[in-house]
Amino acid sequence: MYGVDDVLGIMGGYRGFYSKNTINLTPKVVNDIHKRGGTFLCTSRGGQDTNKIVDNIQDRRINQVYIIGGDGTHRGAALIYKEVEKRGLQVAVAGIPKTIDNDIAVIDKSFGFDTAVEEAQRAINAAHVEVESVENGVGIVKLMGRYSGFIAMFATLASRDVDCCLIPESPFYLEGPGGLFEFIEQRIKENGHMIIVIAEGAGQDYIAQAMQAADERDASGNRLLLDVGPWLSQKVKDHFTKVKKMEINMKYIDPTYMIRAIPSNASDNIYCTLLAQSAVHGAMAGYTGFTVGPVNSRHAYIPIARVTEVQNTVKVTDRMWARLLASTNQPSFLNSSEMLPETV
Repeated sequence: MYGVDDVLGIMGGYRGFYSKNTINLTPKVVNDIHKRGGTFLCTSRGGQDTNKIVDNIQDRRINQVYIIGGDGTHRGAALIYKEVEKRGLQVAVAGIPKTIDNDIAVIDKSFGFDTAVEEAQRAINAAHVEVESVENGVGIVKLMGRYSGFIAMFATLASRDVDCCLIPESPFYLEGPGGLFEFIEQRIKENGHMIIVIAEGAGQDYIAQAMQAADERDASGNRLLLDVGPWLSQKVKDHFTKVKKMEINMKYIDPTYMIRAIPSNASDNIYCTLLAQSAVHGAMAGYTGFTVGPVNSRHAYIPIARVTEVQNTVKVTDRMWARLLASTNQPSFLNSSEMLPETV
């Protein structure tokens, strides 16, 4: 539509600007990539050198840069935009929000989230079938969500089979009145089975205290998480077999990467088309340093700096979390001094 024939794909994330080859993107090359999962251009974590990236943009005479990714990717885009501005280059920098975690601030929803929630249903359904097939079945499903529990919350609300949802934003405790062990026992007595959905970032402080773990980080600066799923499974098993002398059948399901490795569903496909067109129209209109997305259902251009100020997280005082608590009837875990081990 704009008469642009030369479109470059940068392979391997930010490092690809100076350490990997590019690929020429033509309609034929990208013809069916929307039918595949994952990323056609591949990705990498951390390690980007903003000066080298902008040098490369300058050397290749690139005049529009479209950067697709989550909050970390957008922080990188903000740095590239600042460096481009500092050098006075005629280069438009546009962001496109894509993360299944839905943790990008300001916009209503990020691309990939709907698909992830839909796929998470399969894991929850499998857990439900398994725990209904045995006596005293306890199913634990671990879903993605390092700092934001949106996938776990929406998958729980969509499922209606989940008895308890644990997310990073809402601390929980195991023992004592109002604790998770008590709730599991109550549910097993009522229904004969129980399903827990847990986000990967839930209870990290609790586990770290119990295991005295070191604070290690990955290449992007994200804290390396302890594996909460097997830890919780073992804790529940130990409590009921050793303390309660009650036999339970534990079923643990970890579909972590499966839910982000699938092709996008219909609603995400439509949403992605809108994001792509918005980004191109914005760059062609002369805007730069922006990202695109719906704000209160209206597609808008937002300064990249605004979406990287804070991370979008579940507000446990908001109505949606209240709806979840009403749906599962789980404890709020807010009325005990035993949130963490006594060493805190």
